[in-house]
Amino acid sequence: MNMMNRTHWVREAKKLLLDRKIVGVSYLTKQEIEAGGWTYSGVILTLDDGTKIYPSSDDEGNNAGALFSTNKKINCLPVIR
Repeated sequence: MNMMNRTHWVREAKKLLLDRKIVGVSYLTKQEIEAGGWTYSGVILTLDDGTKIYPSSDDEGNNAGALFSTNKKINCLPVIR
């Protein structure tokens, strides 16, 4: 990724996430997994403006992805198979 793209996507990420509050946490339902054509269920974070954020295995949305953290007790929210 060149710096111009990085700058663009940092700006977009800030618009989407900065100063938002997480108001809900769940995993994809069976119906949501099927609707996405996925095999696995990943975690969903719901923000205070209704936006839902969820990890994908790649930027084409081919399957659910794990969500890693720097927390020593819970360093990964895995996909559910």
